[in-house]
Amino acid sequence: MFQAAKQTKVFQDVVAQIQEAILDGRLKTGDTLPSERQLKDTFNISRGTLREALRVLEQKGLIEIKLGVGGGSVVKDLNADQVSEGLALLIRSQKVSLNHLAEFREDVEGIVAARAAARSSAADIDKLTELLGAARKCIDAGLSQRNAFIEIDKRIHMTLAQVTANPIYISVLHSVHDNIHRYYDEFLSMDERELQENYQDLCDLVQAVEKGQADHARQLARDHVHRFNQYMKSREQAKKDNYAAENIKPQIP
Repeated sequence: MFQAAKQTKVFQDVVAQIQEAILDGRLKTGDTLPSERQLKDTFNISRGTLREALRVLEQKGLIEIKLGVGGGSVVKDLNADQVSEGLALLIRSQKVSLNHLAEFREDVEGIVAARAAARSSAADIDKLTELLGAARKCIDAGLSQRNAFIEIDKRIHMTLAQVTANPIYISVLHSVHDNIHRYYDEFLSMDERELQENYQDLCDLVQAVEKGQADHARQLARDHVHRFNQYMKSREQAKKDNYAAENIKPQIP
């Protein structure tokens, strides 16, 4: 199944070979990899290099390293959550610009809204309507319920993703909405006006989904993401301007 690792890139080659064996089905869920001694001899590498490679595979969610008697490296069941792990880290670290994040969300959330409009059931609409009711209560309570409103907003978006029944959309949007709060905290004020506007956008979107208006739902989702990105861009620019003004050195005559 494996061959001696290429000595110019030993570590990466070991990871790549084992990963490929898992992905193409030669190693199946529940299979235990050969012992460390066998792998070390097969790859012609040191124990330290092998263990580092196995740790990377474990971090990727491809294997689980079990210790003790009867332990070993066991192949895990692949699921869609692992697909979006890198995206989650990218968003959480704020390495993505506001514009790039908005562009991505406009495309994905537009598609999700359209799919939801085409596939929603009466039970789905009931759940979305119930969430809108909870969101309305947050609005009525004022800014003290800002965070609670944002959480319900997330649940509405995730419900739309679940209506698509597509695990990739669900996983990707989980990654986005579980980690985007850092951008919200830094660049989105969510004052009373913005809360009201956000709520109205959600009402319009759910109504389009209920009526099965796929194209309209897609456009509403895209417009919502684009507009709130503009609010965040404005605040980002204001922060830059304030920072620049505070750090201007006085000129010496």
